[in-house]
Amino acid sequence: MKKPIVINVENVSFSYGSHEVLKDLNLKVYEGDYIAVIGPNGGGKTTFTKLLLGLLTPTSGEIKIFGKEVIEARQQIGYLPQYINFNMDMPVNVFDIVLQGRLTPKKLFYSHEDKQIAHTQLEKMRISHLKNRKIKELSGGQRQRVLLARALAKQPKILILDEPTASIDPEGQKDIYDLLKALPLTKIIVSHDIQVLFEGVTRVAHINKTLYLHEDIDTSIHRKDGHFCEMELLDYIKSHTCSS
Repeated sequence: MKKPIVINVENVSFSYGSHEVLKDLNLKVYEGDYIAVIGPNGGGKTTFTKLLLGLLTPTSGEIKIFGKEVIEARQQIGYLPQYINFNMDMPVNVFDIVLQGRLTPKKLFYSHEDKQIAHTQLEKMRISHLKNRKIKELSGGQRQRVLLARALAKQPKILILDEPTASIDPEGQKDIYDLLKALPLTKIIVSHDIQVLFEGVTRVAHINKTLYLHEDIDTSIHRKDGHFCEMELLDYIKSHTCSS
């Protein structure tokens, strides 16, 4: 028995003027899914992410989240941006950044509960000791933990992550992936890094203007002594359990 659908993408296309970026995308995301969205640069991954976040509107087709329009449901979505796109010169400390996750369009002040939730997320990310530091003073892995804590402070039901391990050293990448695996949320991770396929994802959506969904992929057969061949893996993905 399949779990409830939390995101339903139906026949979605998007164009910038006369330039068609995405064409006839269909995807059902179920509660508890951990989906990797992969594809080439310029293939439409970023545009798809913006559609899910309500930053863009489909040219045709529709996206429903919990049965509602994206704009109505996006308070249920936590978003982890690439830290390289984050303003490192913000004159705030780590705790202030995490607390931003409690902001809503109607909220002007933080409550005691908001501060408690922020503290809890810092503890979960194991960065409570950094709460008074400025983000530019942190390592790449520490910064991503801060931004992840901010996204989780929103207490979302869905978490969307944009290249969460970009520009982070291998040890930091493993820490982030381990943290993500443990989160009991519906997760969509957008990445150019094939390594993400080994990190607990349940399905893979390949986007290159159109979307192809791959399910039940046994990536373990491609890993030997910690190494894998990306080309063999991609060939395997292309030939296995594919639906558009």
